[in-house]
Amino acid sequence: MGLPRFSAFDATLAAAGLATVVALPLLGNAYAVGVGLTVLGHLLFGILAEGFWTALACRALTGVGWAGTYMTGLKLLADRVDATMMSRATAGHAASIGLSGAASFATGDLLSLRFGWPSAFIAAAGCAALAWLIVAFIVPRQLLPRPKAADGGGLYDLRPVLRNSSAMAYALAYCIHTLEMSALRGWGVAFLAYVAAGSASGQPALSPAMLVTILGLIGTAASLLGNEAAIRLGRKRLVHTAMAGSILLGGCIGFAGTASYTVAAALILVYGLVSWLDSSSLTAGAVGTAEPSRRGATLAVHSTLGYAGGFIGPLMVGWILDLAGGASTLAWGLAFASVAALMAAALAAFAWISPRELAGDRRG
Repeated sequence: MGLPRFSAFDATLAAAGLATVVALPLLGNAYAVGVGLTVLGHLLFGILAEGFWTALACRALTGVGWAGTYMTGLKLLADRVDATMMSRATAGHAASIGLSGAASFATGDLLSLRFGWPSAFIAAAGCAALAWLIVAFIVPRQLLPRPKAADGGGLYDLRPVLRNSSAMAYALAYCIHTLEMSALRGWGVAFLAYVAAGSASGQPALSPAMLVTILGLIGTAASLLGNEAAIRLGRKRLVHTAMAGSILLGGCIGFAGTASYTVAAALILVYGLVSWLDSSSLTAGAVGTAEPSRRGATLAVHSTLGYAGGFIGPLMVGWILDLAGGASTLAWGLAFASVAALMAAALAAFAWISPRELAGDRRG
């Protein structure tokens, strides 16, 4: 199967990620603005997007909106739970995102087939508006006074955050974790479609889009279970195990997965389970080891690094596919193996820094 060149697709796929990376450090307390921009970006995409540049602009607007909602929502949650519940609360926050992300593949496909592709983006705008109403009228106000920074630094002084080696270890690992997750989620459908087109067994029982939806659901469950395992077995031990598994699967999926659609489907689902396993644990680690007065700034750095990885991951896979001459067993193998190589470097750095466990975790 000959797939098109990936450069234009890469750029539109990455536009929201780049805008998120740029805006994240600046939008710590702008939930209403963030949701408004998300609604506007989705709505304009569904109504006005007709080519590359209009699509790019709308996706960038949505990315800025996401920057004002993801981190802010997590801080709203973190400020309202105690230290021993922080890990589970963060895992629940991540799970809600995973569920909605997984559902977006199936619902987007269903809406576009029935009403046309703009309907999927208009529906997304409506969901974002509903989220704003829930937070505005249900989330309780913060009654306790906010702690002041011991060093007396300003709101955007990130130096104390960067000196917190435990929080930074979790954040750096999260950067490569999100790179891997975005690469797998962004290119999973194309990879499965390539394998299906070269298969002699005919139309698969589960389409690539449906398999990636299942991938997201499995990943969400794995994230929750991984956090519970981190509490019982030790957070560092769980992260080491998940990253080692990702290295193994990433190194072989592109080469072995092209053997048949069944093999590719099985490998991508297992890879998704392993790669999502430490998702909540990493974010909970960064939040839980942050200085309370610097929690918002720590989340800004953590999320910025994460979405920088999310921006680079799909682009890197696309570039390697192009450099290898287009979709082939060798190209897919090299693309996924490059992600595995970065994960190996991240594992080495995480083990060397050796961050703290959280309150309530068993010491590994």
